[in-house]
Amino acid sequence: MSTPTVNHELVVALKRLRLGRIAATLPERLVLAEQQAMSHDDLLLLLLTDEIARREASATDNRVREAGLDPQMRLELWDKTAKVTYDKRLLGVLTSLGFLEEHRHVVILGSVGVGKTFLASALGHLACRHGYSVRFLRADAMLRTLRQSRLDNSRDAEMVALTTVDLLILDDFALEAMSKEESRDVYQLFLERTGRASMIVTSNRDTAEWLAMFDDVMLAQSAVDRFKNAAFDFVIEGESYRPRLKPKLEEHAANPEPARHKPPVNPRSKRRR
Repeated sequence: MSTPTVNHELVVALKRLRLGRIAATLPERLVLAEQQAMSHDDLLLLLLTDEIARREASATDNRVREAGLDPQMRLELWDKTAKVTYDKRLLGVLTSLGFLEEHRHVVILGSVGVGKTFLASALGHLACRHGYSVRFLRADAMLRTLRQSRLDNSRDAEMVALTTVDLLILDDFALEAMSKEESRDVYQLFLERTGRASMIVTSNRDTAEWLAMFDDVMLAQSAVDRFKNAAFDFVIEGESYRPRLKPKLEEHAANPEPARHKPPVNPRSKRRR
């Protein structure tokens, strides 16, 4: 059966309605409709369902990009043969995203390289797919941004952004001692998000060890107590996962691609990060 030609005026009308992507798949859908003797209602529903799926996928991609998530750190790409152990039942609970609905936190603990960042990012990807706004930051980068924001009087705006996103992921928290200002920033962040919005925090240190990283003992006790009593503890143990993330020659040798030019960077999006 030959592929039907779509009327040019119809294509123009679809584009004016911002439905131009329907035109690209319309010939194939018309063939399918004829093969399956679809009614006009069923064909229209199929075309609109296609468009909804495309828009949802595009919106998810935008949320992932805005979040700063690694596109390769998705749950379906997790290597199940990795020699690490964790509570699989708890992971199942977390992937249901119920903790987001309940404004609970997650602390992912484990030694260097066991996959903490990967699983935190994977949960971030799931949240993006379900329409939540997400922001992924290394803890040191966040503290540095807040420190610099004091110089141009943008701290309040930056803190609003950190406290209002649906899911804030802080990677490698409590690696080193914090200054007085940094301690206050973390205290405010934990205080304002607990009970209102969720956080995922990865760390090589147990929450009990976080206290020593703060400059002020009283702030430390208040901040950490609020956080840990609203958080699921997800502990990963075992060998380093990082060797599994190394690029492999055989993945590229079969279909080598020509060198590409570096894509231009939008200065606005760079500033947001």
